[in-house]
Amino acid sequence: MAEATATPSMPAPTVGAALMRAIRSFALLRESWVGMIGAGLVFFWIVVALLAPLLAPFDPNATLMPMQVPGTAFPGNASVAAGTFWLGTDQLGRDILSRVIWGSQTVLIYAPLATLSAYTVGILMGLAAGYYRGWMDDLLSRVADIILSFPVLVLYIIIIATIGASGLVIIVAITFASAPGIMRIVRGLVLDLRNRDYVAAAQTRGEGAWRIMLVEILPNARGPLIVDACLRLGYVIITIGVLGFLGLGLPPPNPDWGGMINETRSMALAFPHMVLYPCFAISSLILGFNLLADGLREVSLRD
Repeated sequence: MAEATATPSMPAPTVGAALMRAIRSFALLRESWVGMIGAGLVFFWIVVALLAPLLAPFDPNATLMPMQVPGTAFPGNASVAAGTFWLGTDQLGRDILSRVIWGSQTVLIYAPLATLSAYTVGILMGLAAGYYRGWMDDLLSRVADIILSFPVLVLYIIIIATIGASGLVIIVAITFASAPGIMRIVRGLVLDLRNRDYVAAAQTRGEGAWRIMLVEILPNARGPLIVDACLRLGYVIITIGVLGFLGLGLPPPNPDWGGMINETRSMALAFPHMVLYPCFAISSLILGFNLLADGLREVSLRD
């Protein structure tokens, strides 16, 4: 009787291997000057947020000298030491530089948390829809279609106006509005990856469906998701700024870039520095995430 010949099987990718490839992609980012500029801008604001207590020259909520132009010297008083208003002050006499610095903490706390929450929900929905298909796919896809049919800003306003403005509510609103779009991306990737050999091998070994989705499929969909996450972070930062401008952001007097623009917009012509500096802060951080996404996409095409 002829001896059976063993056919070598393709090893299934592991989470560790996928993580190493992701780290390698970030390491290769130095080959993309666009990505390096974006990473530099993001890193700058992360450092500013982390060192806000050390970098801010004044208490961001302290009323000092109203409506001072940039570079005005502050003589000091009994409770506040002398210094300089490098970016001027607002109509309440609060130092704009200090509020911009502390406002970076607000953005870089709530934007990543909201994006992570939206990705958690969207990924789980997309994995289930793409892997199980059938009625599960139909149900989740119709729910996503219904949510996506509403204007995003209207959804934010309805949710926040109904529940109330707070950091947690902002995260919930962004998750509710963004998760369906993420679900569609993940669903399309899963529909392509679920027929690969390593998925069939995992099914033959008797692994559970969610283990296959999370360990075998999801790590191999990392490339498009990482790029989309960087772009979506920029969108979330815009959203937080818009909500603050509409008075639906964090309650005052917490420093909030969008809220700073809203509070001083009526004096933009007479004192443009009150509006311009928060706008520059928002724009530079969004530009950083967009350039970082472009760099990661460029690197992933080479990898």
